[in-house]
Amino acid sequence: MKKIISLFLSISAIACAADGGFLFVTFKGEQSPLTEQIYFGLSKDGRQWEALNGGDPVLISKLGEKGVRDPYLLRAHDGKKFYLIATDLSINLNRNWKRAVEAGSKAIVIWESTDLTHWSEPRLVPVAADDAGCTWAPEAVYDEETQDYLVYWASTTKSDHFAKQRIWGARTKDFKTFGKAFIYIEKPTTVIDTDIVRENNKYYRFSKDEKLKAITMEVSDKLMGPWHDVPNFSLAQLRGYEGPECYLVKPAAAGQPATWCLILDQYSKGTGYQPFITQDLAGGQFTAGTGFSFPFHFRHGSILPLSAQEYERLEAAYKSKP
Repeated sequence: MKKIISLFLSISAIACAADGGFLFVTFKGEQSPLTEQIYFGLSKDGRQWEALNGGDPVLISKLGEKGVRDPYLLRAHDGKKFYLIATDLSINLNRNWKRAVEAGSKAIVIWESTDLTHWSEPRLVPVAADDAGCTWAPEAVYDEETQDYLVYWASTTKSDHFAKQRIWGARTKDFKTFGKAFIYIEKPTTVIDTDIVRENNKYYRFSKDEKLKAITMEVSDKLMGPWHDVPNFSLAQLRGYEGPECYLVKPAAAGQPATWCLILDQYSKGTGYQPFITQDLAGGQFTAGTGFSFPFHFRHGSILPLSAQEYERLEAAYKSKP
């Protein structure tokens, strides 16, 4: 019975958040202390985006390294709350990538909200292993099997002389108390920037393989695996992209398949996110998206589907701000 109720709540939360639009949480870059903070973008269709709050940051962290990057926004499984998590890192204030990799923060920054417009004060929560050199690009997904959240991120570790990044994970029920960190993805070479989505009771995982500077796509019935490469993933040969984020643009309806968008940050050319569309997520066949526009180069962030009420609330709270 608990699993049935859990599944109903999950479906209800998705349904109520599919008719209003989309919220993009992102950061701008390393140009100033303020550009490494949290920015909001709003869209009706998931393609045409506009900046909220006059293009100024909406949330600012003065904790830890006094900068936040790679924000990820998650709707709680019961639909009653939102969690925003981010990398605790400022490159502008300390322009030393070696230090950031080997002696960076072991914590992530977390905000909470019940309405997306009123936010808690940020808190700095240690999640990484004791010998971690960094804690980058955290994301989270609800695990239907264990009924808690898997939070995962990229870390180097002193035990192998910071030789490579791995994807680590920890479990939580409330984003306040976390279990012991464990290695979630182990590959022969560095793996960073993992994003996970779910469709038809299967999980799909996108990651950046640093050896090839390419994006990989995997599939599994369970979050803990086993995971398998998606055969003939059409974007496997792309080079110079990172920060994959996949989101549902249009749910399946009236006999029409769902439309998914995978955005990839073309960091190698400094052009920001490039969109790729599919109506067959399981098949992994994506084509270049058209009709997309961004008010500035959105950096590694995430996209949240909104209800109509949530969209209107965000417009009222932030659209007219200077």
